[in-house]
Amino acid sequence: MILNTGNRTDIPAFYSLWFLKRIQEGFVLARNPYYPKLVTRYELNPEVVDLIVFGTKNPKPMLDKLDALKDFQTYWHVTITPYGKEIEKNVPNYDEVIDSVIALANQVGKQRISWRYDPIFLSNDYPKEKHYEVFEYMTKRLANSVHQCVISFIDLYEKTKRNFPEAKEVSLKEQYEMAEVLSQIAKENHLLIRPCLETEHLKQFGMDTSGCMSQKVLEEVLQEPLNVPSNTQPSRKGCSCLLGNDIGTYNTCMHFCKYCYANYEEALVKKNYKAHDPNSPLLIGHLEEGDEVRSAKQTSWRNKQLVLPL
Repeated sequence: MILNTGNRTDIPAFYSLWFLKRIQEGFVLARNPYYPKLVTRYELNPEVVDLIVFGTKNPKPMLDKLDALKDFQTYWHVTITPYGKEIEKNVPNYDEVIDSVIALANQVGKQRISWRYDPIFLSNDYPKEKHYEVFEYMTKRLANSVHQCVISFIDLYEKTKRNFPEAKEVSLKEQYEMAEVLSQIAKENHLLIRPCLETEHLKQFGMDTSGCMSQKVLEEVLQEPLNVPSNTQPSRKGCSCLLGNDIGTYNTCMHFCKYCYANYEEALVKKNYKAHDPNSPLLIGHLEEGDEVRSAKQTSWRNKQLVLPL
């Protein structure tokens, strides 16, 4: 099975000590975001957890903790964008994040790191030319430390519209213009671009549109085939990526990016952050009366005969 940590929050940036404690104790609990009284227990056993996937904008707090993960296979999606503090309030400067990615690659290898340049939006401060300039600079610095670059254009979810009202969709014409230039920059630096949930219309520019964390990608990372269960469902329409089994919690990411889909509002995030206990098996708070804890059925996709008993 694949254990995900980054679809709902940024665990490496803000909760690395908690995650280390979970590794030490060998299990983690995760609330269902839609049925909060339903709690799933995952055993953190490398015999059945084939890969731990981290999604982060700041891997630095984890760099001195990687020895604790030596028995696990890991894969890192690191988002690095050109935006300033007015957009990404608590994200470090992109040169600092690039330095951390280079240090991470020296420990885990470039095949275990995916660079995300997303979301892409346009404004007076961030016109196409600004993206081209910064993307080329980042690509040259990162090309030897990542195995792919994932891009996507901004999606205006309701949360995003409320928190980032000045954001505008990137038109199809602008997407074509940008895709052509970004693809050429990536090609010159021997870096593959994989769009995230973008349709086949970007394939014409030499991009791999088969998915950014699909079975194919994870097999490339692990360098072996996976026996993914036939009943595994995509997380959303048009997405082939394996994004289930996430142990994060919505409304807990302290980066406070304006375009974030995982946070509802800053006040709620701060309230939840205060309820975080590094010693709790739950990311936020503790088990409460009426909670129903269910053990996840965990099967190795590398060896389907190995299943942890429920």
